[in-house]
Amino acid sequence: MVSAPSRPGRPVAAASGRQVKLGAYVTFQGCTWQVAAVAGASVTLVGENGQTASVLASFLFADPAFTVVGSPATGVQPWGLLESVPERERERALAWQRHIREIETGLPDGPGSTGVPRPEYDPQRQSMAEREQAKADELTRLGWPKVSRATVRRMRARYHDQGLWGLIPRRKPSSATGQADERVVAAILEALRRQRGRSRGTLKGLRELTGQILADTHGPGTVAVPPPSTFNRLARVLADPLEHPGRPARTATAPVRPFTPTVALRPGELVQIDTTRLDVMAIGEDGKPLRPELTIALEVATRSVVAAVLREEGTKAVDAALLLAEMAVPHPVRPGWPDHLRLAHAAVPYDRLLALDERLQSAAARPVVVPETIVIDRGAIFVSTAFLAACETLGVSVQPAPPRSPAAKGSVERTFGSINTLFAQHVAGYTGSHVLQRGEAVQGEARFTVAQLQELLDEWITACWQHRPHDGLRHPVLPKAALAPNEMWGALLGACGYVPLPLTGADYLELLPVRWHPVTGRGIRINHRTYDHTLLNEHRGRPSPAGAGGKWEIHLNPHDVRQIYIRLPDGHLHEIPWIHRDHVHAPMSETTWRHIRTALNRRSGREKHEAALAEAADQVLRRSRPLPGSPAAATQSGTPGSPAGTLPAQHPVEDAEDSPDTGNAHTHDDDSQAGGEEPPPPARFALYDAFEEAEHW
Repeated sequence: MVSAPSRPGRPVAAASGRQVKLGAYVTFQGCTWQVAAVAGASVTLVGENGQTASVLASFLFADPAFTVVGSPATGVQPWGLLESVPERERERALAWQRHIREIETGLPDGPGSTGVPRPEYDPQRQSMAEREQAKADELTRLGWPKVSRATVRRMRARYHDQGLWGLIPRRKPSSATGQADERVVAAILEALRRQRGRSRGTLKGLRELTGQILADTHGPGTVAVPPPSTFNRLARVLADPLEHPGRPARTATAPVRPFTPTVALRPGELVQIDTTRLDVMAIGEDGKPLRPELTIALEVATRSVVAAVLREEGTKAVDAALLLAEMAVPHPVRPGWPDHLRLAHAAVPYDRLLALDERLQSAAARPVVVPETIVIDRGAIFVSTAFLAACETLGVSVQPAPPRSPAAKGSVERTFGSINTLFAQHVAGYTGSHVLQRGEAVQGEARFTVAQLQELLDEWITACWQHRPHDGLRHPVLPKAALAPNEMWGALLGACGYVPLPLTGADYLELLPVRWHPVTGRGIRINHRTYDHTLLNEHRGRPSPAGAGGKWEIHLNPHDVRQIYIRLPDGHLHEIPWIHRDHVHAPMSETTWRHIRTALNRRSGREKHEAALAEAADQVLRRSRPLPGSPAAATQSGTPGSPAGTLPAQHPVEDAEDSPDTGNAHTHDDDSQAGGEEPPPPARFALYDAFEEAEHW
């Protein structure tokens, strides 16, 4: 018996039907052609009207309308989705595939397989209808439920149309809201719409609002509000995942934008700046524990921390301008740092850079960049006149981050977390990222001042961060190799031909804050400090030829007030030291100076001599940095029982004997000792004698 004609497009014929061979009919450019010849990569086609055409096979297959008549449409079935199908249903679909192949070809493995067809499935003896009925009877005997000839015919049709994927049982997708009343669903959606963009409440409040909407729309008592459990399930299903009640309110009602990474291709192309609190308790300049503020500048192309500044109080616009100067000058190697932290040992073209700037010979292994673009937030310190003027001086473009776009500065935000994880948690006084991780006596664990923390942070950045492989520094061709910031810096220097030109010392001074003061006979007075030098001799009492009101242009670093810089008529800035600079053995700051003045004002009601201020400043800085195990370390807060604001005496009495203010206090020493009585303590202060004081000038 002759088998029935094959149904067009059945999968068993796909292997042969998809081949462009002699005699096959194809559709090309909207017409039907028959393949007359195939010679290498050329195919000769004959049209219905006898027209012939010779085309390349690649051009033929590239035609969007190209098909092989009688074969299924080309395409790959979504085999990956089969992994999501339950194993039982997947095995049943594979079994149906073997049965359908046996019905159509007589062999379970399809065309090309070896073996002899069973008599009831032999295409040469049985018709398609008989084979379908035989398969239905066989599956019924095997225990398959509800298998008839119509079922077999339907499964064959699904297999022809969709392949193996068509044999997977199709279930009607259940509604996310189940059998809930549509009026309740509409009311919940309306309640969510009214809450969008407002301060978010609880699910209980949303349920009350839904009840009000149902009463206003359908009348009181017409539609009941579902029980709390059912209502909560519906609210979670219907609400946007970012708008669930109880979660923090969103600042924008627009859909969340896809994440777009920030791309920079050369060093200095893009630098991100931001400020946050460091998770470490430090000793403030007043001896009290505090959390300093950290401001960093992150170079995006290499993920290098090119500048980092710790401040005890709120960061100001002057600090942001100084941060710009820090990243544009070489970082010197601090005393005590090992040699491998020098730039000469870094993975950069050191010889090439040294030929451009000799200062790099003693520089630390950190990049030096003059940024092209700086990305900032809209904080007052970054949009201030001082910071924008400093950027304009260097030709730096300032780009504020778009509002409600946290990913615009994602690199620097993530770096803050890395600093707290890799550095801060190993420092005494670590507070943890939130209050649940904070210890019971964190304030008592503080051991370092802000200046000491700055030293530790600079060394850690040079020794650890710049040499640590960074997950964000991966090349698309070598995705498994993470580079360190210094390695990426060296690679980009050689790849893009970028040559960094660091600022000179004069440029650094130009970025310092500017003040205007006169030059008097005693020098320059700033906040009760006197700055003087022989360079000022010919300018004392004379007006500045360029300054407004005859005042002179002064540049001052607020983090170190031990010297200032004045612009003389030659146009250059010259250093003028504080007259007591050699007396103070540590960097001063404006905050320290104010604290010293306040403490001394509490001790007496008159203005103190400037030398006394310098002496007290030296004592505070010495007491705030005690050596471990020293007696001073145990008495950082002062002598027990001493009045608030007093400074403990740590110098021998001989220092008081040399003071001109205590000269009269020693006239009765002999008489007191002769009487066998202990001498009274020397007077710390006496009446001011201008003539006697002049003898000491």
